[in-house]
Amino acid sequence: MTGAVRSATMRGITVVGVGADGLDGLTPAVRGRVLESEVVIGGERHLAMLPPIDRQIRVGWPTPLMPGLRGLLAAHADRGLVVLASGDPLLSGIGTALVRMLGADAVDVLPAVSSETLARARMGWSAEDTALVTLVGRDPRRVVAWLAPRRRLVVLSSDETTPARVADLLVAAGYGDSALSVLGDLGAAGESRVDTTAATWGDRAAPRLNVVCIECAAGPETPPYGSVPGLPDDAYDSDGLVTKRDVRASAVARLVPAPGHVLWDVGAGAGSIGIEWMRAAVGAKAVAIEPDPLRAQRCRDNAAWLGVPDLEVVVGTAPGALGDLKLRPDAVFVGGGASVPGVLEEAWAQLRSGGRFVAHAVTVESEDALLRMFREHGGEMVRLSVERLEPLGTLTGWKPARAVTQWSAIR
Repeated sequence: MTGAVRSATMRGITVVGVGADGLDGLTPAVRGRVLESEVVIGGERHLAMLPPIDRQIRVGWPTPLMPGLRGLLAAHADRGLVVLASGDPLLSGIGTALVRMLGADAVDVLPAVSSETLARARMGWSAEDTALVTLVGRDPRRVVAWLAPRRRLVVLSSDETTPARVADLLVAAGYGDSALSVLGDLGAAGESRVDTTAATWGDRAAPRLNVVCIECAAGPETPPYGSVPGLPDDAYDSDGLVTKRDVRASAVARLVPAPGHVLWDVGAGAGSIGIEWMRAAVGAKAVAIEPDPLRAQRCRDNAAWLGVPDLEVVVGTAPGALGDLKLRPDAVFVGGGASVPGVLEEAWAQLRSGGRFVAHAVTVESEDALLRMFREHGGEMVRLSVERLEPLGTLTGWKPARAVTQWSAIR
């Protein structure tokens, strides 16, 4: 943090949440704080709500926002600042960015009723029975990871195009019968509501400020894809190089997905480990390292289809590619290349203290490599054997899959 920005925080930064009813919805004390401020920062819509005030400086957001934000604050370091935001500034809002940048003690947040709260009130949905999905400035395909029969979702839209994109995604995922309520300009005099289904939304227009409420309804042939690891193998497009369902479930369970934690999936294949890691914990991040460009593209496509389009895919070969990764891992999975000299050692060296490491082997050479790691670092080694019932002539019998040796350890 620069000294100039620190000076700005000494005068105080107040972030005021404003509802669709504008300044009239603020308490007299908060309204006075806005009108008496030396500098007011906000979007065009918020600044237009203010009456003319002599000597009050009003500044719009820089473009792009985050690179210019620190400089904007520094430019007004000697003045008290009020920032205007929509609803709850800590709900996909500028308040979150300011607190991360300056610290919680430097920012005074005065929220209004959030659009999520208003949406649930209109729908009659309780907070504990509803999941919040924010698509503000994010890829709409993220909504797919939240779909489950009978689940209720409040989706914060990025703009007027979001409802149509969400509806199309629901239809493609087999949730076209889901009830869709698009609530526009919540809290304003011109508040609107359209109730329909995902399949019948079509090309309807929507207000720029809108929230999408979804009651998920799966089609009769729609497979259930939960957040628990072990999706069906056919959920992935692959050339056969995909960690199989039962073995994958074991690996992800030992990797222990957690919000905000980072996974390296080394030798990603179809990307299944990273994808299920991200689906299992909100905010979990993953980097898939895959040397083959075609497989790397499959990783991206699979991630988008399964609702985690933010999966980072790096085309590169371990161990060399590992040194260039920006995010240090809380967990590492090595599904291929364990026998390549230096792969296991470099990945282990990069792992954070307390991090989880899981590696698989199907050849004697890679088993030897895992055994060396086990002897040096401890942990657990297991052999996973799976048999599936299949037709055997006119009868049925068990067909064994290739056994997988698994080493797991905590650093």
